[in-house]
Amino acid sequence: MMPILIELLIILISTLALLLPISLYRSHKSKDRHDVPEAEGGWPIVGHLPLFFSKDLMHKKLGSMANKYGPIFAIRFGSHRAIVVSSWEVAKECFTVHDKAFTDRPMVTATKLMCYGGAMFGFAPYGEYWREMRKIATIELLSNQQLDSLKHIRAFEVKTAIKDLFKAWVEKGRPRSGVLVEMKSWLGDLMLNIMMKMVGGKRYCGLNADCDDIEAKRCQSSIRRFFDLFGVIELEDAIPTLGWLKFGGHKRLMNETVKELDVLAQGWLEEHRRKRLSRPGGDGEQDFMDMMLKVIESVKLSDFDADTVVKATCLNMIMAGTDTLRVALTWALSLLVNNRYALKKAQQELDTLVSKSRHVEESDAKNLTYLQAIVKETMRFYPPVPVNGLRSSMEECTFSAGFRIPAGMSACGPTRASSSPRGSSRRMRMWT
Repeated sequence: MMPILIELLIILISTLALLLPISLYRSHKSKDRHDVPEAEGGWPIVGHLPLFFSKDLMHKKLGSMANKYGPIFAIRFGSHRAIVVSSWEVAKECFTVHDKAFTDRPMVTATKLMCYGGAMFGFAPYGEYWREMRKIATIELLSNQQLDSLKHIRAFEVKTAIKDLFKAWVEKGRPRSGVLVEMKSWLGDLMLNIMMKMVGGKRYCGLNADCDDIEAKRCQSSIRRFFDLFGVIELEDAIPTLGWLKFGGHKRLMNETVKELDVLAQGWLEEHRRKRLSRPGGDGEQDFMDMMLKVIESVKLSDFDADTVVKATCLNMIMAGTDTLRVALTWALSLLVNNRYALKKAQQELDTLVSKSRHVEESDAKNLTYLQAIVKETMRFYPPVPVNGLRSSMEECTFSAGFRIPAGMSACGPTRASSSPRGSSRRMRMWT
C-alpha cells in the first residue's frame, strides 16, 4: 500500500511542477495584454472548476458571475481558458463579424465517446467532413421539399396525440373536473414520435396506449442521458495530464449510452437496407435514413465509413429535434397558463384566422403573428439550451470593446436546460 501512495504522490508532484509554471506564465502574460478580464475565485492548477461543483446549474452560476463581471469575462477550466458572453450585442458580434473565427468545435471526451469520434456533424470539428455533412443536411435532409414530403407525419402524430388526450379524458376524467396530464411527458412523447418516424420510420405508443415499445422508451432514456452527460465537466478535458484518473464514472455511462443508441440505429439501418432491396426503384416514402443511404453512395468521406456516417447523422437529427423542442414547448405552455391575457389573445387569433371548425395546419403559421411572438419571447427568456454549444477559436480576433481573443483557446463544457420550467432567464454563451 505504501509504495502505491508514494508513486501517486510523485505523479501529483510532477504534474504540479509541470503545470504551475505554465499557469503563472499565463497569469503574468495576461497583465500585459488587452485580454478579456478573468473572473475572481480561480484556484491554482484547477482554475474555476470548484465553483461548478455545487448544486447550482451551470447557467445559473454563470448568470450570477455575469452580473458581477459584466457581459464578457474569462474563466479557467484547469489548464484551459474560456470566454463567457452574456449580452446580445457581444453575441451578435461573435455570430456575424467573427463567425468564421468561432466555427470550430473541440474534441472533448463526450464528443469522442458518444458522437462516434466526431461523426455527428453537430459536434464535429470544423473541416472538410463538417462542411460536406452540413451541405448534405441543408440540401437533402432539411430542404423544403423533403420537409414538405413528411409533413403528413407531423400532422398525423399531433392528431393522434390529441385523440389520446381526449380518450384519457373520457375514460378517466370527469366532465367538469377534467383529467390530470403531465404535459412535459406528453410533449416529450409527441416530439419523439415525430422525430423517430421522420428519421427512422419508427414510432411508439404514448399516452393511454395499448402497447409498450421498450425499444422506443430505451431510446428516449438514452437521449436524455446523452444531454445530461454532455453537461458534465470531465476531469481530463480540464486537466489532460490527470486523464488517467477515473473520476465519477462518467466514461462508463457515456460508453453505455452510445452503445444503446448504436444498437437502435443499427437495427433501423439493417431494416432500411432490406426495404431498399425489396423495392430497387426507390418508390414510396423516403425518411431521413432512406435519404442518407441514397446520398452516401455518391459521397466520398475518408474520415468515417458509410454506416457510421448514416447512424451518427440520423441520431444527431433525433437528438436535435426531440429534447430541445420538448423543453421549449413546456416553457411556452407554462408561460401562457400564467399569463391569461396572452393566452386569451392567442385563442382569439386562432379563432379568427383558423376558426373552430378545423385543426391548425403548418401553412397557418405565417398568418399567426401573435403566436409567433409568443414563441420568440419564450425562446428569448427561456432558451432550451441556456449555455451555447462547444466552440473553439480558430484565429485571433478583436472585439469592438477592445478585447483580444487569441487563436486556439481551449474548450469549455456546455450545460443543457432544466427539464422543467425553472431557472434563470439569462442566456449564456461560451466560446473558447
